[in-house]
Amino acid sequence: MVKGQRAAFKKLREEFDTNQDYVWVHAASLGEFEQGRPLIERIRSEHPEYKILLTFFSPSGYEVRKNYDGADIVCYLPFDTPLNVRRFLKLAPVKMVFLIKYEFWRNYIHELYKRGIPVYSVSSIFRPGQVFFRWYGKGYARCLRRVTKFFVQNQESIDLLKSIGIDHAMLTGDTRFDRVLDIRKQAKELPIVEAFAQGSKVLIAGSSWAPDEDIFIPYFNQRKDLKLVIAPHVVNDAHIAEIQSKLQRPALRYSQATPEAAAAADCLIIDCYGLLSSIYRYATVAYIGGGFGVGIHNVPEAAVYGCPVLFGPNNRKFKEAQDLKACEGAFEISDAAEFDKILTKLLTYDELLRSAGTAAGRYISSNAGARDIVYREIKNILTEK
Repeated sequence: MVKGQRAAFKKLREEFDTNQDYVWVHAASLGEFEQGRPLIERIRSEHPEYKILLTFFSPSGYEVRKNYDGADIVCYLPFDTPLNVRRFLKLAPVKMVFLIKYEFWRNYIHELYKRGIPVYSVSSIFRPGQVFFRWYGKGYARCLRRVTKFFVQNQESIDLLKSIGIDHAMLTGDTRFDRVLDIRKQAKELPIVEAFAQGSKVLIAGSSWAPDEDIFIPYFNQRKDLKLVIAPHVVNDAHIAEIQSKLQRPALRYSQATPEAAAAADCLIIDCYGLLSSIYRYATVAYIGGGFGVGIHNVPEAAVYGCPVLFGPNNRKFKEAQDLKACEGAFEISDAAEFDKILTKLLTYDELLRSAGTAAGRYISSNAGARDIVYREIKNILTEK
């Protein structure tokens, strides 16, 4: 990351065209990028006169999307120091800025405000415990007041912002729902997974970590009428060997599979990146990893296919997880016993399985549209600039 940040200045010197107008979109990591992507692509389509500068803070975002062809320049965002900020904006005199979800860098926002460059916060969400709303957070709250407009996910965020004197916020929802619907429309045909899943009940475990695998693999070992796809969050030989050591039924690595071999296997281990969002289409039930550690991963990516979703207890900060639990499209499990109980019910009672899947899919489709709302709000500014 440090090397990448240093390289950002060199990249801007070499690639930024000062004769062109740029829209700058900043995402901390890959998840935030997926939230910003629908807006990037809408601006790209409707306003080809603008070039796109895309920045990341985290290597997990930059390394995966550094060759994203929807942006003209992709680089790291240098650390938020006054000197870095002035250097960055001198090299990249952008026309407007979109910060995705949680990204509020005080020096960048202050300098952009001084220069009269509009800053928009997209798909942002606020909670009472954040520093902006504490008695000692007045300096951070001042930073928020310099944001031109907030496009927030829920009413609570609007109310919290009002409590510190900020009334330039609009309830739009989360652009991630637009993104997962786009992904579903563009889902890849996967003959190996198709052959593997044909005619079977399939549990697809996405972005799993070892504590997740310690829960669903023993269940799978005993449940002979169930097939399992594991797409681990960390894909390396050591982790895959660890997974294989826990399995007691025939398993196959995706990279070594043929459709014929996959059809005969009970477990398929996805040992590459970039397929999970398409693989979920084959799920009877999906399990989302991370809930026993870092926090759950992308729940809408699975729910969009209309299948019930299970995940661990670390999900409180994820609005979509709370909403899906409330509409009974998703279920929280706290241990192996609870996982066994819930999954067995879903696999035993077809009506429960259908109703949970329908609730999950309906929740995603009914919450789409944030991209269009945000675009309508900013299209006049894009035209004026």
